[in-house]
Amino acid sequence: QQRLSSGEVPFYPITKRKTPQTREVALMLSQEAQKALIGWEPHGPRIIKASFKTKKLEIAMNVIQCYVPANDSHEDDKDHFFARLQSTIDKCSVNDMTTLMEDFNTMVGMDNTGY
Repeated sequence: QQRLSSGEVPFYPITKRKTPQTREVALMLSQEAQKALIGWEPHGPRIIKASFKTKKLEIAMNVIQCYVPANDSHEDDKDHFFARLQSTIDKCSVNDMTTLMEDFNTMVGMDNTGY
């Protein structure tokens, strides 16, 4: 992973093409977060999960960041994504704290025709 001059490190899945344009989800970790990082794993190009130590030793904090397919995507693509997301969530221990962060591809602004 590359380190920015400010000390942050981006974590992202590596896709087959290995180009920045194909990385659809990432986590940017501060130096403090890097010290607490237990591990991270991609679950495809749209889902990444990172686990962190907490002050309570028996509890970890899981952060799942995902990039949801747009509404006009193929239904099969959306079904596959949500099945993979549910599988990722299901693998988290019920004793740990889990945070889900999503980009829902929402359009904002005054022009909301068609929604």
